[in-house]
Order: sequence, then structure tokens, then C-alpha cells
Amino acid sequence: MKSLLHTAALAAALLCAGTAQAADTAAYPARPISVIVPFDPGGGIDVLVRAVGAELAQRWGQPFVVENRPGAGSLIGASAVARARPDGYTLLATVNQTMVGNRYLFKNLPYDPDKDFVPITMMVRADQLVVANAGLPADTLEDALQLARDKPGSLSFGSFGNGSQPHLLFETINEREKLDLLHIPYKGITPNLTALAAGEVNLGSGSVAVVQPLIDAGKIKPLAVAGDERVAQFPDVSTTTEQGLPYVKTSIWYALFAPAGTPPEIVDKLRNGIKEVLDDPDFAEKHATSKGLAVVVGDGEQLRATIAADNASTAEMVKAAGVTPE
Repeated sequence: MKSLLHTAALAAALLCAGTAQAADTAAYPARPISVIVPFDPGGGIDVLVRAVGAELAQRWGQPFVVENRPGAGSLIGASAVARARPDGYTLLATVNQTMVGNRYLFKNLPYDPDKDFVPITMMVRADQLVVANAGLPADTLEDALQLARDKPGSLSFGSFGNGSQPHLLFETINEREKLDLLHIPYKGITPNLTALAAGEVNLGSGSVAVVQPLIDAGKIKPLAVAGDERVAQFPDVSTTTEQGLPYVKTSIWYALFAPAGTPPEIVDKLRNGIKEVLDDPDFAEKHATSKGLAVVVGDGEQLRATIAADNASTAEMVKAAGVTPE
């Protein structure tokens, strides 16, 4: 009898817990949502996430609080989300590096990119621009590389850390073109581009959204689009393929993740909400397409497939760059 009573009590408790969880999920969001961006304020993803969050806050009646936790190549912010409760109230907004590049940079990641997160959705994607300080006597990437050939050791490039996209891109160029461009790492995208604008380094790369203000201000200039198609914002800037450097390709995507174990209903609501915001033509034009970002909202499986494909191409770049995990 005691055993039967215990079993009944346990079943009742589980039922109540399940009912409570279902109620919590249905009421989501019932309090502010924290979105951790593992980079400095002012970067492309930071700006976009704040805009999307503000729109969702108006629609859902709960604020989206963006927290910048930069450092260690995005490890600090990503680790915080990996350890967070999977209740939909702590999310990670990040770029390729966190889920792809960091695998090749660190021997012991403090998180598992494949197991510790639930992919919610990609938001936007864009090819990168290769850029230079405005004072560099070069108008194309090939011009800049010729300067490096003529004066070995004279040119440098900035990145936002070892193994970051600019680092892999230019080290691949070094390897393929037999050059010795000097790598200068910075602690984030913003200080990297600030140094480029000030002339501390000669070359760099970044999305249109990030580099356009500095280009418009005359601080830096575009040398090439690191892809196969020109961008509308700079129609006169040729692609690396057009310049005879088809292997110089790099793109960036912004995506949203939740801790593993987050209820599917919450993940779906977040994905659908973001899709509704980005599907609005006026919002997309103001916050994405006008900045060279293509809206590419999809489901979690599409994001997983993108991560897998990027892993394969990044592995080749890492090998070419001779980057070893630390």
C-alpha cells in the first residue's frame, strides 16, 4: 500500500511539474530576456540584436536586455549562456567564430558548440570587405599585395584575435602568395577597426555594416569584396574573384542560440518572432539590407547545416594559416 501511495504521489508531482512547465512556456516571456553578445558594444551583431530586441519588446511586452561580455574570442559570453538555465531567458547572439572558428583555436573549449546550445535561427549573412587605412597607396587588394611583394615586411593587418576571420583570411593570403604580412591582434572588432582607421595597421576586413561608417568618414577604404558578388553599397569595388584571388573569401553570419534543453515551444516562439521582425521590409531595409546584410532566417536544422559546412572550409583555412590550438 505504501508503495502504491508513493508511486501515486510521484506521478502527481510529475504531472504538476509538467503542467507548471507547460503554463510557463505558454506565458513566455513573463519577464525580461537577457541576450548576451560576446563582443564589444557597437559591432554589427550588437547593433542588429538591439534593434530586433527593441521590436520584440514592443510586441511581447517584455524587454530584451543586451549584455556585452567580450573577451577571449567570445568564450566568456558563450560559456555564460552554456551554463545558464534552459528557460528561454538567457540567450546568445553571436557570429561564426563562436560556433566554428573557436574549435580550432582552443584545445579545451569551456563549452561544446554542438551539444551545449540549441540553434534558434540565423538572422543575417554577408560577405566581408577587405579594407585598408585611407593613407595606403593602393586602390585594390592586388595593389596592396604588390606593395607587400615590393617591400617585404612593410605591411600589417589587424584582427580581433588569433584565429578570428581576419587572421585566417590574411594568413591564408600569406601562405598562398608567399608574403609576410604582419599580424596585429586586438581585443575585439571595434578596437581593431579603430587601429586601422588610425593607421596603426594597414589592412583589415569586416562586414559592410561595420566598416561603412569609417569608409564614409574617409578613415579607411575598401579594396575588395571577399566573395563572388559585388555589394550594392559599393558597386565600384570589385570582388576578390575579379581581382584574380578567388580563394580570398570570407563571410559572416549573425545567429541566435539558447542553452541546450530549452523547451522547443520557446525556441519556436523566438524563431517565429524574429522571422516576423526581419520579414518586415521597412525593418529589414533600415537594419539589414541597407548595411549589406542579407536576411536569412531559417530553422535550427538549417543553422546546424551551415555550421557543419563552415567547419569544413575553416579547417582548410586553419591548416593554410598554420594556426595551432592554444
